[in-house]
Amino acid sequence: MSVDLTPLEPTQASGLTQQTWQPPQPTVDVLKTLSDKISRLETRLNYIAEQAADSRLASSLAAEDMVLTDAIARKKLAIDIFTLETGKLHTETLALLSAIKHHYGLNVRTVTPNSAATSLYEAEHGLSAFYESVALRQRCCFIRKIEPLNRALTGADAWLTGQRQTQSVTRTTLPFQELDAERQIPKFNPLFDWSEGDVWAYIAHFNVPTNALYQQGYPSIGCEPCTKPVRAEEDIRAGRWWWENQDSKECGLHRIQKP
Repeated sequence: MSVDLTPLEPTQASGLTQQTWQPPQPTVDVLKTLSDKISRLETRLNYIAEQAADSRLASSLAAEDMVLTDAIARKKLAIDIFTLETGKLHTETLALLSAIKHHYGLNVRTVTPNSAATSLYEAEHGLSAFYESVALRQRCCFIRKIEPLNRALTGADAWLTGQRQTQSVTRTTLPFQELDAERQIPKFNPLFDWSEGDVWAYIAHFNVPTNALYQQGYPSIGCEPCTKPVRAEEDIRAGRWWWENQDSKECGLHRIQKP
């Protein structure tokens, strides 16, 4: 399969320049409700911390996860934070770990894939096999994300994500709390009803550190080979696995699956 790996550049169309996506500026309407959104978020996080003695935030270091990290740090909540260091992340994403340590004094726990599994996958299928089929891409995601997630959540009473309903067509019915049927523990989505504007208004309000790639047109950031910038008018997840159909654009972290 041939995949276009050319970096996205602004183009001319009908005399108009098509710019890459940029973080939204807070609108008057968003700012009016921000205080209430913050209050409800803190209430939700307090509830989770009280209900689950060992709750863990699975952070992708995305803007949403940085909102949760900031709120957890500000309120000094006993919620563990970890991230999946897949071995394929951008330099800018990894740099955020140092920024979190400097800004909050927090050490985000990193969980890495099994090196034997990654080596075997690449030996059998090649370094870029994830471009060849959805099945091979999902297998790569399983090795680099899902299996490490399984290890990271061993023994947890509950876990949290930064998912939002408006992020993707696959997340429109996302609730605040759901059951992780595989582990039989609660899974919480504290930002489920937040908009993209809410997220960036919070970030501006609290001066939250974020991934430098957001300023380069990346609204949704995953592994480097599977992420590219998008244009301002495109869906915010259009740059994730962009060679696939819209309805297959999930790595499997949020619909539990077996190898």
